[in-house]
Amino acid sequence: MATMVFFAMLQAQAPQVLGDSHAMLRLEQGRRYLLLPIEEKADMANIRVLKDNSIVQTLNARLAVDKVDYYVPLELRGAHLLDIFFRGDRRTKGALNGLACWREAKYSDTFDTANREHFRPKYHHTPLYGWMNDPNGMFYKDGVWHLYYQYNPYGSQWENMTWGHSSSSDLVHWEAQPMAIMADGLGTIFSGSCVVDTRNTAGFGKDAIVAFYTSAGESQTQSMAYSTDGGRTFIKYSGNPVLVSTAPDFRDPHLFWHEETSRWIMLLAVGQEMQIYSSANLRQWTLESRFGAEYGCHDGVWECPDLMRLPVRGTGQQKWMLICNINPGGPFGGSATQYFIGDFDGHKFTCESRQDVTKWMDYGKDHYATVTFDHAPDGRRVAIAWMSNWQYANEVPTRQFRSANAVPRDLDLFTDGTETYCGVTPSEEMLQLRGKTVKQPTEACEIVVTLKGTADITLANAKGEQVVMHYDAQKQTFSMDRTKSGDVSFSEAFPCMTLAPTHGQLKQLRLFVDRCSIEAFDADGRMAMTNLVFPSEPYNIIKVKGGKAVIYEIKDI
Repeated sequence: MATMVFFAMLQAQAPQVLGDSHAMLRLEQGRRYLLLPIEEKADMANIRVLKDNSIVQTLNARLAVDKVDYYVPLELRGAHLLDIFFRGDRRTKGALNGLACWREAKYSDTFDTANREHFRPKYHHTPLYGWMNDPNGMFYKDGVWHLYYQYNPYGSQWENMTWGHSSSSDLVHWEAQPMAIMADGLGTIFSGSCVVDTRNTAGFGKDAIVAFYTSAGESQTQSMAYSTDGGRTFIKYSGNPVLVSTAPDFRDPHLFWHEETSRWIMLLAVGQEMQIYSSANLRQWTLESRFGAEYGCHDGVWECPDLMRLPVRGTGQQKWMLICNINPGGPFGGSATQYFIGDFDGHKFTCESRQDVTKWMDYGKDHYATVTFDHAPDGRRVAIAWMSNWQYANEVPTRQFRSANAVPRDLDLFTDGTETYCGVTPSEEMLQLRGKTVKQPTEACEIVVTLKGTADITLANAKGEQVVMHYDAQKQTFSMDRTKSGDVSFSEAFPCMTLAPTHGQLKQLRLFVDRCSIEAFDADGRMAMTNLVFPSEPYNIIKVKGGKAVIYEIKDI
């Protein structure tokens, strides 16, 4: 991750107070950033950025009333005025001219993004600062993995949705890139996907990167942008929006090329169903079919779809899998990823299971918005998820940033009895993180546990904080109890035990431990469980009953 050194701070000048909830701040010229002081308990303020008397940007931020929790950088780009409207009651926030934000706002030519937080992961992808949720627009091209994500650069809670961007040559070392797609007159930028247009079907050029995303304005509509420099910068299509609907929840387009029909397929999450569209040129779209009524879990809104063909282990066959993220409705509350197995003929997806069968990709609390990379090499299906849960994502005990991505996973299919399930295996690139073996767990490590049968695994520290895992060989279940894992006070929904079916006997477990997470995998890819944890100090004690553990330290990245 790139780091910019913090220096040359000057206190901002006093505001012009125009009423109980309205103020203006004239900006000094020649400054790159105004560092906005944020207080998370404060009410939201709406900020209009003016240049030459025209509004060039609008944003919402929780400007500090009493104290500063952290700063975020507002790049000024020659702006001369901030027009600020405060929400909330004057009786609770005090007189406008006495707010902490005026005393603490500073000009700077740089912004410090050094990783100093106790809970910031060592080897999981995170934004340099600010809020991150759903992964978006992921694709692979010319040896580079591109990961875009829902991003708020003006605070560590959900707001101001744009597409952030990181890139990697190995799925492990991520480099922060400039923001990719920002809000416009059609609305903020919600989730979507990117494809590599190898056939130049859209006319933007061979191998152009074409992004589809939801414009979230008064209504949710679908828009398109394209990149001719490998995904670094995007040009928005002049004909946006490309697709509209009267449905209030109409979002998260996911695209792929269907070889048999020589058409692009787009899935859209619409309320509690998935709509499937097709197009020859990425500009005009035809509704082909709908899927979802009566199938799977409907306890929440369906979001972030994906559809892919995967091999079935040991059969020589392939089947289609439709991913459907749902919030709420997860197996242990809040958001989670469900999926359906069946067939797709280029027009319609047909599920092979009974309507009341629900399948979950990950049985932890913190694995959501799972989607895969377009154009991945060697026919791989590599998935990345947001490692949090909407029940408490805005309240977890971090400040400069919020949220990480789970480790990348390769997907395939396997059978158990009469049903077919999604296989989830940590991507092979994760092996390069393994360092030397050590005797005790560290704040960032991989633990491989060879099992003899029913087993108990406990990770703990000297403070008595612990995570207890239990494998029941007879019942074929695996559980993780984080009720005493550390700080669980920020949400009643956080302390819990999660339970997963193992679809057979477990022989080996792979545990990926980072500063605020534990991800448990069956080494054969038949079970995955992802949970956040917030211990006051790292777990440095391991107890294993019914197996033997080997601990690998994580190499510096």
